[in-house]
Amino acid sequence: MPPTLASLVHHSALKLTVRAGEDRLDVPVRWAHVSELADPVPYMEGGELLLITALKLDAEDPEAMRRYVKRLAGAGVVGLGFAVGVNYEEIPAPLVDACAEEGLPLLEVPRRTPFLAISKAVSAAIAADQYRAVTAGFAAQRELTKQALTSGPEGLLGALAAQVDGWAALYDASGAVVATAPEWAGRRAARLTADVERLRERPAPASSVVGGPDHEDRIELHSLGTGRRPRAALAVGTAAALGTAERYAVHSAIALLTLTTERSRSLHAAEQRIGAAVLRMLLAGEPDHARAVAGDLYGGLLDAPFRLIVAESASASAARAHADAHARVTGTKPPSTTAPTAAGAAGDPLGGLAESVEAAAARAGEAVLVVPEGERLVVLAADEGAAVAACIEYAAALESARAVETREQAGAEEDELVVGLSAPAGPIAAAAAYKQAEQALSVARRRGRVCVEHEQLAAGSVLPLLADDAVKAFADGLLRALREHDATGRGDLVASLRAWLSRHGQWDAAAADLGVHRHTLRYRMRRVEEILGRSLDDPDVRMELWLALKATAGEQ
Repeated sequence: MPPTLASLVHHSALKLTVRAGEDRLDVPVRWAHVSELADPVPYMEGGELLLITALKLDAEDPEAMRRYVKRLAGAGVVGLGFAVGVNYEEIPAPLVDACAEEGLPLLEVPRRTPFLAISKAVSAAIAADQYRAVTAGFAAQRELTKQALTSGPEGLLGALAAQVDGWAALYDASGAVVATAPEWAGRRAARLTADVERLRERPAPASSVVGGPDHEDRIELHSLGTGRRPRAALAVGTAAALGTAERYAVHSAIALLTLTTERSRSLHAAEQRIGAAVLRMLLAGEPDHARAVAGDLYGGLLDAPFRLIVAESASASAARAHADAHARVTGTKPPSTTAPTAAGAAGDPLGGLAESVEAAAARAGEAVLVVPEGERLVVLAADEGAAVAACIEYAAALESARAVETREQAGAEEDELVVGLSAPAGPIAAAAAYKQAEQALSVARRRGRVCVEHEQLAAGSVLPLLADDAVKAFADGLLRALREHDATGRGDLVASLRAWLSRHGQWDAAAADLGVHRHTLRYRMRRVEEILGRSLDDPDVRMELWLALKATAGEQ
């Protein structure tokens, strides 16, 4: 530890005597400084032992000494050393009284002890303390490295907690607690999730200091990773601020955990390439080849029902919807659309979904296949597993946030997500499952939902699908001639057609609904056929007309 006034008093070569402030000798001394100025405060930084001979002081003036000592104490000076036998044979009583009144330690320096000896003693003690800190830091680094190599992150956390005499916790990319040391710190670490999430919003490396829950600890949070988006976080809780040796230990732990994280990141990228190959083979109808490539890494996923998840950012999904509508209206191939992928960019919804799914799967010990596919994210996960549950929970959280946030906020749509989930399937039906996920994604996009499961489509209605602009344009074009006819006052063909179709072509029932004779209704239906140039005996024509009427029902 650094030198204190007590250690200087006990230094046998200095022969210092305490004349005031005996109860404050345990204060650390940052430096020993000599100044004969009447007001040395502007040159003080705090923590100094000030050495004087009172050459320019009226040390026998009580009021002057009270002002002098009060300013020294206010500037953070920890002690005053007075050399006797130079200007004064003994320390003047007014100075002793002022120091006693202010609680500032006053040390009597004998004439045979030069100020230089005191400065050297302080400097040597500080150097020795720094050497001990560096030596302890290197020893801690060796121990942490040993634990990281033999016991992994858990062993490293245990060694770090012992080094700082506190506790340590590791968080994954989603902000969930991965490991703690000692085990009792798990509950404290879990209560810091919100602070960890705020830290993850800042580019790495980042750190912050927070008060522990109920002010139990002083906690430091550090992000881990070299990319813009932190891959993990480290929390260190201690009863007081870290010393030099403890700081070395924390920095070593950060370096080792970052190295481990980046190595895991490289392995993850390689695994992702294998996963992409497995997915391509499944979609190409080659389940046997896919199983052979998957091996032990993803093979377990193919032994039980799985679900395919297709996700897009809202901006990419909107562009795709526009392209699809353009193709349907013009009959041409939709133009290619690109959206910026934000791998590693803060606030990226696809990246957030991938992290949540992978973290949930890791905690549950289940395999999950996550493949970025251009502007999309494709996930293959076990049915009823933790990864699927995390995906649905993540989408539900976004849905709730959307419901409460102000829609006037500029750019809010870009931070949202559109997700489609397939029904449970096996390797042979992977291509069909992918198509189901795309269909569910399309429905989610049209309905303004964050997430839709394919199984929900059959339980719903087809009518919401008619809200597409291209469908409405088709309906308007199909019914335009009939509406123009009705606008001239020569009949009510649109209403008659709706009544007749709703009654499944039953003339009497439809005529009764309209309040006209059935022969009048028959005449109107012949006029519909003549104007449209299509036969109402064709079931396809009846279906198209009915859907056109439903698609434009709100415009009547």
